[in-house]
Amino acid sequence: MTHCILALDQGTTSSRAIVFGHDGRVVAWAQEEFEQRLPEPGHVTHDPEAIWSTQLRVAQQALASASVQPRDVGAIGITNQRETTILWDARTGRPIDDAIVWQSRITAELCARLEADGVGELFRRKTGLRLDPYFSGTKIRYLLDRHDGLRARAERGEVKFGTVDSFLIWRLTGGRCHVTDYSNASRTLIYDIHALDWDDELLGILDIPRAMLPAVVPSSHVIGETDAGHFGVPIPIGGCAGDQQAATFGQACFDPGHAKNTYGTGCFLLLNTADRPVQSANDLLTTIAWGIDGRVEYCLEGSVFIGGAVVQWLRDGLGLIKSSAEVEALAASVEDSGGVYLVPAFVGMGAPHWDPYARGAVFGITQGTTAGHLARAAVESMAFQTRDLLEAMRRDAGIDIGEMKVDGGASVNDALMQFQSDLLGVRVRRPVVSETTALGAAYLAGLATGFWKDRSDIRRNWALDREFTPEMAGEERDARYRTWQRAVERTLGWDR
Repeated sequence: MTHCILALDQGTTSSRAIVFGHDGRVVAWAQEEFEQRLPEPGHVTHDPEAIWSTQLRVAQQALASASVQPRDVGAIGITNQRETTILWDARTGRPIDDAIVWQSRITAELCARLEADGVGELFRRKTGLRLDPYFSGTKIRYLLDRHDGLRARAERGEVKFGTVDSFLIWRLTGGRCHVTDYSNASRTLIYDIHALDWDDELLGILDIPRAMLPAVVPSSHVIGETDAGHFGVPIPIGGCAGDQQAATFGQACFDPGHAKNTYGTGCFLLLNTADRPVQSANDLLTTIAWGIDGRVEYCLEGSVFIGGAVVQWLRDGLGLIKSSAEVEALAASVEDSGGVYLVPAFVGMGAPHWDPYARGAVFGITQGTTAGHLARAAVESMAFQTRDLLEAMRRDAGIDIGEMKVDGGASVNDALMQFQSDLLGVRVRRPVVSETTALGAAYLAGLATGFWKDRSDIRRNWALDREFTPEMAGEERDARYRTWQRAVERTLGWDR
């Protein structure tokens, strides 16, 4: 009899592992940050070995903290920072280069050239994505071009590509499994989300050998077993999904029209459209939510590149706070932002602007501006960017979104959640278990191994912590949003 599920949550700034019980509650967890490498402005990389070592270490620590024997773990579920691109040697498993992080703008010029060549609409039609440096495809091309002879090796099957999930599964299984799931494949810019296959035409345009690509498997599916050396006994890997799709599953957003927003390093708003891929007319993305029970489901997605990361900037860049947790008190030290607006376009702007040349800016500073005003403007920037997404999503989906579920680190900030509800004019609902990204991965793994029977088990586990309802007058809400739009307009194209 198994007693728990272990979720590995490999994020942009840290690796986490969480042990969940059958009720979906956290039994134990461990977390470890790792280095963010910034080789040049707009370029972000990670050491793949640091990703692996921190993730394995916290997994072992979480099990020890839970006093759980590995034989009592029903399965491992994996969720990951999406689009981040790793190439490794097929024989040794050693990385070829640093991982290029999803935030990196290093391929902006390549994307612009491809768009000028007139292939942007082809990519959008097949993949649901834009030609943007955010996605994996142009990152793969960059790495293949960067190393002499690497493309020829890749054509011979000597070099493997994977997003972070693929790399972790390869390492966990001792190189026996080179796979990814539908949700992660749909974020690569080279996967046809309608035909459900890697697309040879797009691979040809980017000059990427098919031989280096992983097999694509369902998101809830027993992929293989871990090497016994990692945990003492083999443990089945039963689920895998990109972090935002996993959070959507963890929030039990199973029906068309259900929406959730995650406040993590970035902010990601997803709207379930069931088995209907909605082609966006308002610069959102069409993405695969998950593949489960022989069926693929879809979402509309809006992606904000700098969400909670703006708080890290206040901490590490400006030194205004010593820990991220201090931002709520600093922001609450003033009644409002004092007319200050902060646009955190540190690595360009995501949806619905898609401008890799935008750069961050602060507007409305006066002699009376304090650190509190700056902190408040930074926190509020997450809410303003989310409204950008919701406005586009309403137009695309043609439905009135009356409520939004929330999760992620910044969702514990009550003042932010109230401001978000005010700014959107909708109910904001926060669950008791805020670790919904890891929970979604756990659910996918547990469904594959029978730990949970079906989605009705998961629906029953969802419990409300607090609901926030709009209190701001509509006139003030719209006036503040118009000022935000003016601020954003001034940041676009800055670094071109």
